[in-house]
Amino acid sequence: MKHSRRCFLEAGFVLPAVLHSAPELATTQSPIAVSPQDSSFDPWVEIHRENLRHNIAEISRRVSARPVLAVIKNNGYGTGVANIAQLLEPQPEIFGFAVVKLHEAFSLRDAGIRKPILLLGPFDEQNLADAVVRDILPMVYTPLGPALDKIAAKTQKPVRLHICMDTGIGRVGVPYHQAAPLVRDLSSRKSVRIQGTMMTFTEDPDFDKEQVGRFSETCSALEKEGVALGKKHAASSSSLFLHPDAFLDMVRPGMAIYGIYSENEFRRTNILDLRPAISLKARVIYVKKLRKGDSAGYNRAYMAKDDVWVATIPVGHADGWPRVAAKGAKVRVNGDLYPVVATVSASHCIVEIGSEEKLKIGDVATFFDAQPGSRPEDVSESCGASVYDLTMHLNPLLPRRIV
Repeated sequence: MKHSRRCFLEAGFVLPAVLHSAPELATTQSPIAVSPQDSSFDPWVEIHRENLRHNIAEISRRVSARPVLAVIKNNGYGTGVANIAQLLEPQPEIFGFAVVKLHEAFSLRDAGIRKPILLLGPFDEQNLADAVVRDILPMVYTPLGPALDKIAAKTQKPVRLHICMDTGIGRVGVPYHQAAPLVRDLSSRKSVRIQGTMMTFTEDPDFDKEQVGRFSETCSALEKEGVALGKKHAASSSSLFLHPDAFLDMVRPGMAIYGIYSENEFRRTNILDLRPAISLKARVIYVKKLRKGDSAGYNRAYMAKDDVWVATIPVGHADGWPRVAAKGAKVRVNGDLYPVVATVSASHCIVEIGSEEKLKIGDVATFFDAQPGSRPEDVSESCGASVYDLTMHLNPLLPRRIV
């Protein structure tokens, strides 16, 4: 079956952007400064270093100065994995970093990151050997003893690792009721040093309590046998609000580091003052007046009820701006918020200005930032887009600028 361009847009097919090389640390520059390869109208992502510092300090205060294992998976939640690690590593509260993809772990070492790196994702035996050589700690939940013995013999040092227990999420991890034999086996090997033991919450508030109990009981029983489990950790960003009993020896937040509340209900509490440390911006490329009855967007999604001014901005779903933004999201330009209308195409979106020509070509448009009304949570609440989608789906090829 042949798909038309419009069918493609309606079906929601998105080709993922693949970044083969490790991202380099962005340099501080003016929002309109560009390299010779970039158009001055290309969108960009800003990373706000002071907000990052503030968020880490807030998390540390909340968890009574426990170490923070910063989750920077999925290209650092859109900031660039090397960028964010280089900004966070000097922070004394940061114990280390956690990523899912092996290539991200390698890129951190290539970028000069020295603190511990925990690999949360899968690996084969060769991957494991390569990771250990680069001092990357694997998350283990299967009987890998013989492979670990072989690697330790080759490197002439024990393999440091974390053990993952499944207490109910059903994704990865040795089931908690089957964990003891595996942990005992790994602990007994001279080739192994258990540096940490972890679990992941389902984020079902009632069941989470059961999970904490399962994890604590399993760990306590092993520790009574003399098994050293390293740092125990379970608390994600949502747990910072919901489960202080799960702070344990170390916390493992992700979204909170970037200053975004994973649930809007958390924003309405006084538990943490988070400040978004990531923003998406571009510049207006066209301003025009639509006459009453004129249309805009694919399938004539927007029909002008009266004469109205609109502006086109070169940000679309290929950049990470979700299609559902046309169902209620607003964009800030010159201090005012304007609704996204018509359709979000691959590389463009349109905002309605009103009856007057208030904007001009070159004006900076902010899609989300730290200001009330245009925070990622505000965008999420207005159109139904997930805050995770807003950041993690940002095209890795967009310039990242540290401000």
